[in-house]
Amino acid sequence: MNKLSVVIITLNEEENIARCIDSVKGIADEVLVVDSFSADKTAYIAKSKGARVIEHAFEGHIQQKNWAKEQASFDCVLSLDADECLSDELRRSIIEVKGKWVADGYTVNRLNFYCGQPIRTCGWYPDKKLRLWDRTKGAWAGINPHDKFALMPGANISHLEGDILHYTYPTQQAFVAQKEKFATISAQHLKSRNILYLLTKMIFSPPFKFVRIYFFELGFTEGYTGWIICYYQSWEVFQKYFRAIKYKFS
Repeated sequence: MNKLSVVIITLNEEENIARCIDSVKGIADEVLVVDSFSADKTAYIAKSKGARVIEHAFEGHIQQKNWAKEQASFDCVLSLDADECLSDELRRSIIEVKGKWVADGYTVNRLNFYCGQPIRTCGWYPDKKLRLWDRTKGAWAGINPHDKFALMPGANISHLEGDILHYTYPTQQAFVAQKEKFATISAQHLKSRNILYLLTKMIFSPPFKFVRIYFFELGFTEGYTGWIICYYQSWEVFQKYFRAIKYKFS
């Protein structure tokens, strides 16, 4: 049976890290937590749960995750965020894969929660992610803060049954704060783009985003919650291009 490293990057995640680690008990041969010098009890809780904890300065989501995967003891890696955990069905699927590893990477669906409520509309589900993979076959890529694991050309991918449960937004304030943070990070990476590109994206992308997720991806069925989610998702799109233009000329 293949041995599995579960790799988690953290910063001030004392409210989430125990749930995350508990969900991989029985399937993880190692839990590695790479912590960015948390000011709370994240590292203490992780160690008390049996995790190996390494402190490493944060240089960006992609950079941190690539550094973290190289510290794992085993090539088979399951990457989780601290506010994520595994459903029982996904745990069973991973146990089966450990016994018969046939692909270079495995995708899973992620079920996102807003104020404790699972959201299956607004473009939030199935939210397929490549999270279980052979680390020798790829690396983290994308544009911060929206990282993704990219396998080498020709790599084969399978899909696992079950969900990653993502408890990302316990309150509306937390949701808005993350949209604010992500817009700023994205803007820093976009500011080098052509001004015409930025203006066009700022004008047209936000309304298109709202129409798609609110109407075509059934956000309206969630009532007020759906409206808030779709509004701030579109707001984030506007802000990242608006701020990129602002940074470009500042």
